[in-house]
Amino acid sequence: MRQAFRSSVIGLALLAAPAVHAQSVPDAARVAAARPVVDKIFPVGTYRRMMDGTLSKMMDSMMDGVMKMPIAQFARIGGVPQDKLAGLDETSMEQISAIIDPNFRERTKLGMDAMMASMVDMMDGFEPKVRDALTRAYARKFDGKQLGELESFFKTPTGDLYARESMMMFMDPEIMAEMQALMPEMMKKMPEMAAKAEAATKSLPPPRKIADLSQEERGKLAKLLGVKASDLKDGAATSDEGPN
Repeated sequence: MRQAFRSSVIGLALLAAPAVHAQSVPDAARVAAARPVVDKIFPVGTYRRMMDGTLSKMMDSMMDGVMKMPIAQFARIGGVPQDKLAGLDETSMEQISAIIDPNFRERTKLGMDAMMASMVDMMDGFEPKVRDALTRAYARKFDGKQLGELESFFKTPTGDLYARESMMMFMDPEIMAEMQALMPEMMKKMPEMAAKAEAATKSLPPPRKIADLSQEERGKLAKLLGVKASDLKDGAATSDEGPN
């Protein structure tokens, strides 16, 4: 149970997105005033500029860092007890892959480069919606006078340079280096973070088993899953789950 819980926590930490709350519709005049501002700070092709090449290099550096990390850190995240990890603190993924799959690094790079290229193409199609959303966000955050002042500033040489580079600054090599340095530290902290998340839920009852459900609940669940109620079975208890 603990291992499955930690795996779930890691997955949620990587994939969870902030909840989207309903926003008020901004005034049409403010939206119109915000559009030229967004045209300056987020021009067409911004995602391609941010992702094309730069993101691939960042992912390469991050992968290099991960490959050099001790395998024991990954095992701890998966819930492997410390007494099972003796002697593994000096063993890295890079050393293991050199034996099992000497082409692992190249295979990973080629695969990630192909994925990045597909993502760039995908973001080209997605970008107009982001620009529209950003325009509405600016219209909510700034009034007409402020938007006009921003537009005037962006017409100056300094403002024009700032507008063109403000988004790209997040892809600056120095910023990227700090982001890459976060990965090993995050991996070290992940077991502790997962343990805290697990402790935070200890007051909640465990999930119910199929055997705990009423006939009506089984029927509802079977309908949702597109199976017969008689097909619903509890999985075999794992060794770390223990008794109910």
